[in-house]
Amino acid sequence: MLSAAAFYILSATAVLSALMVVIAKNPVRAVLFLILAFFSAAGLFVLLGAEFLAMILVIVYVGAVAVLFLFVVMMLDIDFAQLKEGFISHAPLGGVVALALAGILAMTGLSWVSADSASAALQSPTPDDMTNVAALGALIYDRYVLFFQIAGLVLLVAMIGAIVLTLRHRDGVKRQDMHAQVNRKREDSVEIVDIKSGEGIG
Repeated sequence: MLSAAAFYILSATAVLSALMVVIAKNPVRAVLFLILAFFSAAGLFVLLGAEFLAMILVIVYVGAVAVLFLFVVMMLDIDFAQLKEGFISHAPLGGVVALALAGILAMTGLSWVSADSASAALQSPTPDDMTNVAALGALIYDRYVLFFQIAGLVLLVAMIGAIVLTLRHRDGVKRQDMHAQVNRKREDSVEIVDIKSGEGIG
């Protein structure tokens, strides 16, 4: 009874906070609601017996990603009037996409059928002789190792693409030109001086 009540409370909190992330006018408050949604999802993971995933969600997403979002939003100068103009112009297309997604979710919910072994899996999410972390590691690095590596490659390509898209060459900034340094004549950069024995360069 207590676990069921906790599930409904955390689920409602996660859904409402995710909704507030979208409709909040203040971007700082939107990020704070996102952190609340992450905490609610971590609580749901704990109820499912996945303590490791809950810890990773809090440490990685709340401790790093959401805090980074918060600092970026606070440092950026956002023109809210321009954002509202773009929202109004793209509202019809966004409504069509929202209706399509709602229809897909409704079809998925109506056609959902539980497997015969679902009740046994819920009662014992991990084997008795294996911890939660060991079971997750065996599943990721044994059965789904190819998909895990592909996901890492996709993230690497996305990181390189973000660096390339945000790289800007500014005028007046000193930078090293290797091509010009290598092709420069040696006489222009090195001066040979004949020094007599016992004398230094004046």
